Amino acid sequence: MFGRLMPQEGRFFDLFNAHAEQIVAGARELVTLLNVVTTSPNALREHAVAIDAFETRADKITHDTVALLHRTFITPLDRDDIHKLISCMDDILDLIQDVAESITLYDVRQVTAEARQLGDICQSCCDRVRSAVGLLHDMDNASAILKTCQEIDRLEGDADRVMRSAMSRLFRDEPDVRKVIKLKAIYELLEEVTDRCEDVANLIEGIVLENS
Repeated sequence: MFGRLMPQEGRFFDLFNAHAEQIVAGARELVTLLNVVTTSPNALREHAVAIDAFETRADKITHDTVALLHRTFITPLDRDDIHKLISCMDDILDLIQDVAESITLYDVRQVTAEARQLGDICQSCCDRVRSAVGLLHDMDNASAILKTCQEIDRLEGDADRVMRSAMSRLFRDEPDVRKVIKLKAIYELLEEVTDRCEDVANLIEGIVLENS
């Protein structure tokens, strides 16, 4: 099917892939940020700025994708699916940026093992989003794409369980109300990153089922 498309239309997949690379880079920077909060608090701003740069590049790619969509008569995927996919991908990096900004603005000096675990799950989800997007240009990859989407669903479930456990321990053991408020917000944002990755996975699953 895709081999018969006009050459320009293949740019949509290039743009998806370029955006996914920014997501993965942002997720890796977030994991680093979470790991240096306690040991190198002065480095926090540096990592937050790096995430801002990835988010800015991703916004440009989103803009370019929408502009190309308006200029293209025949698209390789349903027009609405293209718009939803790039928008949902953009949401992932927006939330990664929100986590970094919140840690900086709330002056968080220490994060828990659960927060770092959630960060690792976020990175794993983002890696798989990149993998699924990278296979989307060819529906012969349908089986591999669906398997990757199922892995994202599983990881999102893992994040839910980690967050529930983290919240339970936070409210049970932390006497400082300010720390409770700060960490609760961080936990929720991290878990929401995995939710948005699952949204992308669900959308890609639908695209595959419609086109394969």
